[in-house]
Amino acid sequence: MRAPKPGIRAVLLSGVMTSTLVTGGTIAMVDLTPAVAHAEAAAPAGTAPEGVAAYSPLLEVAKRLPKVSAQQVLHLATSQVGISENIYGGGTKFHDWYMNSERAGETVARDGGNRWAYRNAPWCDMFVSWVGNQLGISPVMGEDAYTVQHAEWFRQNNRWGTSAQPGAVVFFDWNGGKDIHDIQHVGFVIKDNGDGTIETVEGNTGNGVVEVRERQTADVVGYGYPVYTG
Repeated sequence: MRAPKPGIRAVLLSGVMTSTLVTGGTIAMVDLTPAVAHAEAAAPAGTAPEGVAAYSPLLEVAKRLPKVSAQQVLHLATSQVGISENIYGGGTKFHDWYMNSERAGETVARDGGNRWAYRNAPWCDMFVSWVGNQLGISPVMGEDAYTVQHAEWFRQNNRWGTSAQPGAVVFFDWNGGKDIHDIQHVGFVIKDNGDGTIETVEGNTGNGVVEVRERQTADVVGYGYPVYTG
């Protein structure tokens, strides 16, 4: 979910694999193996999606990092399905990690408040950031608790576009807007269904859990593309 506006945000202060797909209120078990495996061959390592600038400073940064693929990112993200927040809206390992991270100190300095305010804050972007941190690729995935700033970071690094690629970080506005400043939620793309929907894995969705979802592309503001080299 999107962090509240500055001022308010300072108080509240992003084998066979199966999971649960939630779509239109219907819950079904789905086999993620083909979709996640497809991410491995989606594009050559580090390749910019169509319409995205070929150069990004993150390409050079990626050379110093572990070789991680979109498939590995999606495997880790989907393995977290079912993790749920507590009755206060926090209490997950994603909160604990972010609250105690170096990045939390930086975002507090930017947004105000204190790092303990992240304890029960909206955590969709903390989930995305945690995945990148666990795999050692935070410098090319970004870390934030505020979806708008995270999307801006991708845009500033020439890794922002409109193509749904497996492993891309997808940013939503439930009002259907396309302005980065209206972003409300974030997750990972598992696959483009080719019918105006995408399959995603998201934290802080539904009733405050990690879930695999089917989303309308009409609600997508844009996509951030981490540099995958695996």
